[in-house]
Amino acid sequence: MPEPSFRRARARRILTIGLGLATVAGLSLTAVSAQAAEPTTPVPHSKPGWLSKATRLGDAAGSTKATAKVYLAPKGGLDALKAAALAVSTPGSPSYGEVLTPAQYRARFAPTAATVRSVEAYLEHAGLTVTGVEASNRYIAVSGDVAAVQKAFAAPIGRFRHDGRTVQAPTAALKLPRSIADLVSSVTGLDTTPHLAKPAAATPTPPDAGFRNARPMSTGYGSLAAKYQADFKTPLPKFQGKTLPYAVSGYTGPLLRAAYEGSTRLTGAGVTVGIVDAYASPYIASDATHYATSHGDGGYRRGQLTQVTPPASAYQYLSECDAGGWYGEETLDVEAVHAMAPSADIRYYGATSCDDPDLLAALAKVVDQDKVSIVSNSWGSLGETGSADSVAAYEQVFLQGALEGISFLYSSGDSGDDLAASGLKQVDYPESDPYVTSVGGTSDAIAADGSLLGRTGWGTVKYSLSKNGKAWTADGFTSGAGGGSSSLFNKPAYQDGTVGGSARQTPDVSALADPTTGFLVGQTQTFSDGVYYDEYRIGGTSLASPLFAGLTALAFQKAGHGVGLLNPTIYRAKRAFTDVTATFPDAGNVRADYANSENASDGILYSVRLFGQDSSLPVTPGYDNVTGIGTPNPKWFNAVK
Repeated sequence: MPEPSFRRARARRILTIGLGLATVAGLSLTAVSAQAAEPTTPVPHSKPGWLSKATRLGDAAGSTKATAKVYLAPKGGLDALKAAALAVSTPGSPSYGEVLTPAQYRARFAPTAATVRSVEAYLEHAGLTVTGVEASNRYIAVSGDVAAVQKAFAAPIGRFRHDGRTVQAPTAALKLPRSIADLVSSVTGLDTTPHLAKPAAATPTPPDAGFRNARPMSTGYGSLAAKYQADFKTPLPKFQGKTLPYAVSGYTGPLLRAAYEGSTRLTGAGVTVGIVDAYASPYIASDATHYATSHGDGGYRRGQLTQVTPPASAYQYLSECDAGGWYGEETLDVEAVHAMAPSADIRYYGATSCDDPDLLAALAKVVDQDKVSIVSNSWGSLGETGSADSVAAYEQVFLQGALEGISFLYSSGDSGDDLAASGLKQVDYPESDPYVTSVGGTSDAIAADGSLLGRTGWGTVKYSLSKNGKAWTADGFTSGAGGGSSSLFNKPAYQDGTVGGSARQTPDVSALADPTTGFLVGQTQTFSDGVYYDEYRIGGTSLASPLFAGLTALAFQKAGHGVGLLNPTIYRAKRAFTDVTATFPDAGNVRADYANSENASDGILYSVRLFGQDSSLPVTPGYDNVTGIGTPNPKWFNAVK
């Protein structure tokens, strides 16, 4: 089934007209043949970055089927589009705040019909079949065999064993004739490795499997010392000579508003926050209402929470995507935004799967509808190389959003420097893109009265209780806020004077993310005794992104408008962010977890979770790769001009 914004191309045939000149897509074969004879230009990011780590199995057979999407460059060129997006988003620029409607954007920047015809003609001349053109001319979809692909793009296609899969992909950068290359920004799909995004929420087990936290727990940070196990008889050992507190049961909206918002009366009224994830929870309306009314956030008025989703038959329930895990992600995102901005509208966009093309389609719908001011995204791909061929496609959405006054936030990831997860120190994508705001993570010590006792960067090292219950045994690094230096992007101008080096650094800002000091969320889950609503503590930068989205909704309410790309405002308003330090009330907390995730029938597992141990990423004065420039304080609500 075609995507809603996708129109099928009419079947085209080579015709004989006039003086007998054959044409392809309205262009003469002479013109198309001349294009094919031009010097070629490489297509950016079209050579997969993983080739050196894969096992080559040989060349792909010429008759093997292939499909691709050829993304078209914006009218006027990508550089002009980027300049316009930055100008609209940068305070002090003559065009600051002069946002466009979707129709105005398309008239000014969308690829023209002539561009579409030229690229179609070239592709068809090579032997590919045009199967459709995206409604806003973002891309041309083609199909054919490998022989036609190799003719069109002047690059061999090989077979590889990569990430446990047999895939086919270009063995070198794709090339196009210069006149066609100028019209093309990217080509996706020829590398058949699935680019599957993962939700960043850090939970011990997928929420859909039924999870709840074991007791004992502190009600506010540090309220219960971990002297004994759950029977309150069996002693727990001290950690490095000190008795640590039990982890909190999970912070709720009132505590987080007290810690982050101070005495403001702003509520996000009049602002709409967008959320993009994969799939859509069938329980979100009842779960969100149950949670909000139970924890002091207030219920939802009619129409305040909206799901924008495709027909149920369009969903692709890929096993690698874990739809139930995405239900938990949506629930977290919605409840976290509402906790920080109880009066803001929330508009949820559910992609048909967690694969790049489907998430891109959902993001495109966001900017084409233009109904939101800020979009929280709590997902991404591990590393930057896997999604490199999709960068141009993502960026055109982000840039269109900036010109329409829409801000995009992305969680920075939950694997620290990524070394333990991937074998490489790297950052993730899309959070590393300079046209989004990357949100890192913190550990927050919030007392039962809402006072902030301490805050540091999120990074967890785990120690488990020994079998004899007398000592703590080191297990190593488990998770932490992602960040570091991009291998794809140079340092943007808005980071000048704040970060060193020549590369884009992430994250930009931060908010609560540590699961040990996490957020209480309520969700319908599947337990061994039935399907019903329950609550559990959760964290990850999946939490930090919607929290910051909610806080930014308050800033937009005060200003009366959004700003597009947030980063120029963020880096000019450093006083609106509190620098995060490496100090904290305790070295760690003790956590109790049910062995079976539901109840104590199979025992309770005890562990110490240390704070501020984010792989190789340190928390330092000023900017750092765990917390960015810091966490928002109430001055943020006056920073948008």
